Amino acid sequence: MRMSFPKNFLWGGATAANQFEGGWKEDGKGDSVCDHITAGTVSTPRYFTNEIKEDLNYPSHEAIDFYHRYKEDIALFAEMGFKVFRLSLNWTRIFPKGDEVKPNQKGLDFYRNVFMECKKYGIEPLVTISHYEIPYYLMNQYGGWLNRDCIDFYLNFCKVVFNEYKDLVKYWLTFNEINCLMMGVGDILSGGIQSEDGPMQDFNQIPTRKQQQNRFQALHHQFLASAKAVVLGHEINPEYQIGCMVAGGAIYPYTCNPDDIVLAQQEMRMNYFCGDVQVRGEYPYFTKRMFEDMGIVVTMKEGDLEVLKKGTVDFYSFSYYMSTCATTDEDAKKASGNVIMGVKNPYLKASDWGWQIDSKGLRYLLNDLYGRYQIPMMIVENGLGAVDVLEDNTVHDSYRIDYLREHIKQMEEAIKDGVDLIGFTPWGCIDLVSISTGEMKKRYGFIYVDKDNEGNGSLDRFRKDSFYWYKKVIASNGKDLD
Repeated sequence: MRMSFPKNFLWGGATAANQFEGGWKEDGKGDSVCDHITAGTVSTPRYFTNEIKEDLNYPSHEAIDFYHRYKEDIALFAEMGFKVFRLSLNWTRIFPKGDEVKPNQKGLDFYRNVFMECKKYGIEPLVTISHYEIPYYLMNQYGGWLNRDCIDFYLNFCKVVFNEYKDLVKYWLTFNEINCLMMGVGDILSGGIQSEDGPMQDFNQIPTRKQQQNRFQALHHQFLASAKAVVLGHEINPEYQIGCMVAGGAIYPYTCNPDDIVLAQQEMRMNYFCGDVQVRGEYPYFTKRMFEDMGIVVTMKEGDLEVLKKGTVDFYSFSYYMSTCATTDEDAKKASGNVIMGVKNPYLKASDWGWQIDSKGLRYLLNDLYGRYQIPMMIVENGLGAVDVLEDNTVHDSYRIDYLREHIKQMEEAIKDGVDLIGFTPWGCIDLVSISTGEMKKRYGFIYVDKDNEGNGSLDRFRKDSFYWYKKVIASNGKDLD
């Protein structure tokens, strides 16, 4: 019999501390890199400042104030029927500078309270240990993940939380979208390797050789930290399920020109490079030529490769928002005007932010990844960023329902194909700050939060039409999608 969603399928939603938690400077929390990044818009990049300036808006400082409203929000998630809730730990809430030996007890207590609240409703936490939350002190004093010392600081963090929450948390992710360190904004957010005031680097900006060298060196240190964390976590609690998390995307050749086909094949490696290291425990076969072509030499110590081999993950999780097309045709690229989004696919529509909507690409990617790795899969980010209008205390977001419905249909097709898909946590299950632009206007949630781009609003929560629709989806285990 062909499979549909399994009975124990983990339906839920996803968030990140820097985008929804708030509570900046409360109860001993230190500065993260995100606390030094201003708001922006689609046309105005977010700005990094070493000094916090009173006349600028830093969205992470308040975000949507989950820190004070977690009981209200978790109750709403429970009302929808969540089986799992993906959230991240704010590293600086537990280790304010990042290099301390002893943790901040009030920070530990906060997350224990959050996890206890989840447990009250039978919701399984899925915890991202590092989600664009490197302590500012580690950037400023150590150079971030370029410094191998960060491995030990991270492992101390892991040791504390693995022991502290072993009775409350089963599922962990070591790093969020770890492959984003290879891209523009990852320098600060993922690697903590920029300390000068300035605009966040655009995804489309061509990196220098030095930047590429720094990124892959920092990434090697994160690979080691992840592998060691997996081993440590399993030692502390053999029941722990510890996964990787990769920014995923389907990439098609723009034409049947062999040059386009080869290029698309090469660009699909963004899904494999980090996955191969974290799932297979070794750098992929194409690394040698890739590094030679880029002029990169990653410094490794004796025993590093053995560490990677020993610390492979239990499951592969990824984000999926869109597909792109690859081409060598310069005229076609100029016409599209956005390198990271790829060449426009004439068969697809796009979101308000230019992201091409492609539900079938999710099925394609699931089959591609599962065929490569043969371990359980989780989609831990997926959703539609859109401009929502609050009317009569609700939002009529049929466009979001349509987007998710079609993606869930393709998830079911992938399961029928034989993919071992175990969970789905749509991104921004409650409206939160956009990581790319720092806006509130770009909304993903099932729950509307009254706050605007300038930080004004009551922060009151309102159920959208999609809230009630997703509740039906979960209750029916994916059968009722109307």
